[in-house]
Amino acid sequence: MTTQTMTNDIVELTVPADGAYLSVLRTATAGLAARLHFTLNEIEDLRIAVDEACALLLSVGKIPQGTELTCRFDVGPESLAIAISAPATFGLPDTQTFAWRVLAALVADVSAERSADVATIRMTKRRVSGS
Repeated sequence: MTTQTMTNDIVELTVPADGAYLSVLRTATAGLAARLHFTLNEIEDLRIAVDEACALLLSVGKIPQGTELTCRFDVGPESLAIAISAPATFGLPDTQTFAWRVLAALVADVSAERSADVATIRMTKRRVSGS
């Protein structure tokens, strides 16, 4: 008998760190969430969460020309984990702001971390049972 290991699909997109390109990330988020059969409300929550996370990363300081945002989607059978990263020239977003609280209300888990010169916001949204 062969045991088959389930591995998650990984999708990674890199876009210029410019608000004009955030629609690409929102569209990818919606498409991947729809693939997991998230409800329309859950899909919209994820789109807003990605937008908020990007805005938080971009608002930390002056973004140098040529900076990129990387968005990594970990597509599991019941959840979508998203990690959005940008150069951390000015530190991490403040987790005590209204924007962070909105973000936390939209997803199951959210955190911010810094490693070397990269700031990352990680979030996970789980599909509601029976969806």
